Amino acid sequence: MPLIEFTINGRTAQAEEGSTILEAATAAGIKIPTMCHHPALPDIGACRICLVEVGIPQTKANADGTTETTYAVSLQPACTYPVANDIRVETHTPDALAVRRFVVELLLSDHPLDCLTCDATGNCTLQDLAYELGVKESPYAGEKHHYSVDDPNPFFERDYNKCIVCQACVRACNYINGVEAISMLNRGFRTKPGTAKDGYLEDSPCEFCGMCVEVCPTAALYPKMSKGQGRPWEIDKVTTTCSYCGVGCQFDLGIKDRRIIQVTSNWDTPASRGWTCVKGRFGFDFVQHPDRLTSPLIKKDGRFVEATWDEALTLVADKLADTKGQYGGDAIGVLSSAKCTNEENYLLQKLGRQLLGTHNIDHCARL
Repeated sequence: MPLIEFTINGRTAQAEEGSTILEAATAAGIKIPTMCHHPALPDIGACRICLVEVGIPQTKANADGTTETTYAVSLQPACTYPVANDIRVETHTPDALAVRRFVVELLLSDHPLDCLTCDATGNCTLQDLAYELGVKESPYAGEKHHYSVDDPNPFFERDYNKCIVCQACVRACNYINGVEAISMLNRGFRTKPGTAKDGYLEDSPCEFCGMCVEVCPTAALYPKMSKGQGRPWEIDKVTTTCSYCGVGCQFDLGIKDRRIIQVTSNWDTPASRGWTCVKGRFGFDFVQHPDRLTSPLIKKDGRFVEATWDEALTLVADKLADTKGQYGGDAIGVLSSAKCTNEENYLLQKLGRQLLGTHNIDHCARL
């Protein structure tokens, strides 16, 4: 693919044809602030935070036969504007910074300023931009949203009072999961994401995969199980593989005080590339559930009682030997679990085939 040569912040740079200014700047190590951009989603230039000055060369012939090159300068969204030969890009001019401050000030004029108690504090794009641009308060006043936060779904909270209309959630639902459960509703000041009839998610095609929550830059969408559990800087990230099926999706567990409090996407994993389903995203509570077994149980006199591992294993071995001796190996079935390691699953099927003499072997993660 041919390379495009252009100038950015006074430096000569190259990028592949079709690349956006944002992609080229990122590759060159130049940071352009964004709000609606996400690398896993198609860009739409909704927020205008990434506006940069673009100079397009224009050659004019003079009367004496010489030529003169001037530049037609305008503000363009870096996330959607393609690079072109010989253009000049300036990322932090006074005009670009003024527009970014203006956008942030407008958003803050109708945004709850509860940063002291907001769960997204420290992991909020709007907060980061306000800090970066030195916006301490909004000079604008007017009507404010008062959306209800009541949502009976058990997985995540929708607080559209904190929505910045970046449309990342809609793009994630449409382009990652392909469900199209939500879209942008209304116009102007009352624009917001929602279902077809602006009802509950349970009454829509939503599969609760949680990808909309993952890409939300504020706390407009937030997992209910994670609320009030810890600040972002208190949470340790551990990459793991989902135990629910055989696809092998990987994600990051958020750990605080040896407890799992959230699941976030890991975009570098080959199996799913950051995508999760409802089980992987929200089904981690079994790990620390109070009903989880911590010791073997043996049924005596019609009820389960705790036993030692030696007692339990001896009982199981005797029962399996009796069944095989009386009815043959085909009378035995082996069902393994995704919550075991690969090595444990391999050993269990080997036990079934070689020792118990059965081929009735299955796995809960078989797709």
